[in-house]
Amino acid sequence: MSLADTLYQLSLSPVMLLLVVLLISLAESLALVGLLVPGVVLITAAASLAGHQSVDLPWVMLAAFIGAIIGDGISFRLGYHHREQITQRWPLSAHPEWLGRGARFFERYGLYSVFIGRFVGPVRPVIPLVAGMMRMPPRSFLWANVSSALLWAPAYVLPGYLLGRTWQDHLDLPPGIKTALVIMAVIVVTLAVVFSWGRAQVGRHGRIYLAIARLARRVPLMRRPWLAMSQSGEVPIASLLLFIVALTSLSGWTLLVVHHDGPLMIDLYVQRLFIWIENDIFISAGLVFAKIGDKLGIAVLLLPWAVWMMSRKRFDALAHWGAAVGGIALLNTYGKAYFGRARPDTPDYLTGSLSYPSAHTSTSVVMLGLLAAFIASEIPRKQRAWVYWTAIMLAVPMALSRLVIGVHWFSDLVGGALLGLVLCALVRLSWQRYPRKPLRPCPWQLLGLASLALVSTRVLFFPPV
Repeated sequence: MSLADTLYQLSLSPVMLLLVVLLISLAESLALVGLLVPGVVLITAAASLAGHQSVDLPWVMLAAFIGAIIGDGISFRLGYHHREQITQRWPLSAHPEWLGRGARFFERYGLYSVFIGRFVGPVRPVIPLVAGMMRMPPRSFLWANVSSALLWAPAYVLPGYLLGRTWQDHLDLPPGIKTALVIMAVIVVTLAVVFSWGRAQVGRHGRIYLAIARLARRVPLMRRPWLAMSQSGEVPIASLLLFIVALTSLSGWTLLVVHHDGPLMIDLYVQRLFIWIENDIFISAGLVFAKIGDKLGIAVLLLPWAVWMMSRKRFDALAHWGAAVGGIALLNTYGKAYFGRARPDTPDYLTGSLSYPSAHTSTSVVMLGLLAAFIASEIPRKQRAWVYWTAIMLAVPMALSRLVIGVHWFSDLVGGALLGLVLCALVRLSWQRYPRKPLRPCPWQLLGLASLALVSTRVLFFPPV
C-alpha cells in the first residue's frame, strides 16, 4: 500500500476532532477571518466525523461553544483596544465597506447586535469587532457573547453530528465511500480558498503581490527580473505561482499514478461511490457531457469566438487560444500513449483510447480557465472571484461526468485538471509579456448563444467521437 493510500485510511482521534471543532468555531467567529473561511461547511463536516466516530455530543457542543466565545472575545478586544491600527491595515484598509455594514447593523440593533449578529452570515465576523470599536460595555458584550454561543453551538453542530451518526446505517454506504466524500469535499474547499482568497492576494492589490514588490525593490538580484516582467503593467505573480504549483503537483501526482500497480485506493473508493449513486438521469447527463467535451464539441463551441476574433483582427488572442487548444490536444494524445493506462471501461467509440490523463477534464479546464482569466482581467477587481467560481462550477460537472459513465479513474481527472492548469498558466504568461489592447467590447451574449446552438446541434444529431 502506498503512502497516499495509507493516509486515506487514517482518521482523527476524538481529542483531535474536538480540537478541530474548537478551532473551526474560533476561526469562523474571529474578526474578518470568518469572511474568508467556509466555517459552516467545515464545522458540519467536522461534527459529522465526530458523530460517525461516536464522540460524545456534549463534548462536541462544548468545543464549538468555547471556540465561538474565544473568537468573538478576541475580535471584541481588538476593536476595543486597537481601533485605529485595525482600520489602517489590510483587509479593512482595502474593504472599508465591511466596517460600514457592521456599523449600520450595530446602530440598528444596539446592545442586541452581538446576539443577533452571530446568526447573520454577512455581518457575523465583523459585529464583535465593531462592538469593541463602538465601546460597548465589556459586561454587556460578555452576556451577549455567552448567551448567543449557547444557542449557536447546538444549532451548528447537531445537523452534522446526526448525519455522522446515521449515514452509514440509513444510507447503507459501501466501504470506502466516506473517505471518497471527505477527499472530494477537501478538494472543493481548497478550490474555494485558492480562487476566492488566494487569487485576490496575488493580484496587483493583494498582500502577497505587494510584499513581493517591496522585496524586489530592496534586493538587487530581483529588481531587474521584476521590471522586465512588469512591462504589461502588472507582474503576473498569479500565473507564475499557478504554473509552479500546478507543474509540481502534476509531476508528483503522475509519479504516484504510474508507479502504482493498477488503480489507486482512492480510485476504487470513488468508483464505488458513483456506482452507488448511478441512475439513468446521471448516465444520460454524462453522455451529453461526453459529446460536449470531445473534438467535435470543442470545435463548435469555439467556432463563433474564433470568427469574432478574426473579424476584429485580434490575431494575438486567436493565436494564444489556438496554442492552448492545440497544445492540450497534443499533450493529451502523447500523454495517454506514453503512460498507457487502461480505462476502467471502454465503450466502442473509445476503442484504442487510453485513460491518463483525462482529455475531457484537461480541455475543459483550459477553455474555462482561460475564459475566466481573460474576462477577469477586464472587469473590476471585486467581481473577479465570481468569474472564477463560475468556471469551477462548469468544469467540475464536465470532469465528474467521466466517472458517471465509468470511462475514467478519479486520478485521471486530477491529472487532467493539473495538466490543464499548467497550460493555462503558460498561455497567460505569454499573453501578459506585453501590454495588450482590451478585447472589449465583445458581444459575448450573441457569441454564447451561437456556441449554445451549435453544441446543441452537435449533441442531438451526431454520435460521440
